[in-house]
Amino acid sequence: MISAVSFYLFSVSLLTGGLLTVVSRNPVHSVLWLILTFISAAGLFVLLGAEFVAMLLIIVYVGAVAVLFLFVVMMLDVDFAALKAEMARYMPLALLIGVILLMQFGIAFGNWTAADGAEAARRSVTPTDMENTAALGMLLYDTYFILFQLAGLILLVAMIGAIVLTLRHRTDIKRQDVLAQMYRDPAKAMELKDVKPGQGL
Repeated sequence: MISAVSFYLFSVSLLTGGLLTVVSRNPVHSVLWLILTFISAAGLFVLLGAEFVAMLLIIVYVGAVAVLFLFVVMMLDVDFAALKAEMARYMPLALLIGVILLMQFGIAFGNWTAADGAEAARRSVTPTDMENTAALGMLLYDTYFILFQLAGLILLVAMIGAIVLTLRHRTDIKRQDVLAQMYRDPAKAMELKDVKPGQGL
């Protein structure tokens, strides 16, 4: 009974927060509603028994991404009137895409059925005598260790590629040359001036 009530409370909170994130006029309020949406989704994950995913959602999305959004919205001087004018111009296209997505969701969930051996296959992967966090760690670092490391390597290559592609050397900006500072000759870098009393430089 308590789990059912909690499910409906988290579901209503999640849907309300998601809707108000989109329709709120104040961007700061939108970010706060987004945080509520993340917390409600984390509550649903706890009810499903996926505590690790719930804590990951709170730590990563609420603690990092949403706070970053909040800082960016509050610190940048954005002309929201111009943004709203641009949004109104693209509203018909956005509504069309939204209707298409709703139709696709309806088709997907209308034809969705569980496979016959899905529950048994799920139980064979995650043992019942082990917590889901430990089972996830066993899967990642034992069964799929090579694939997990390859995924990290791909992300590292993508990060390096993004840095290389966006790096621009501008000639009108002074840059610090650490080696030139370390190997400089103090005798050449400093010049002593003999200033006579009562005279300036």
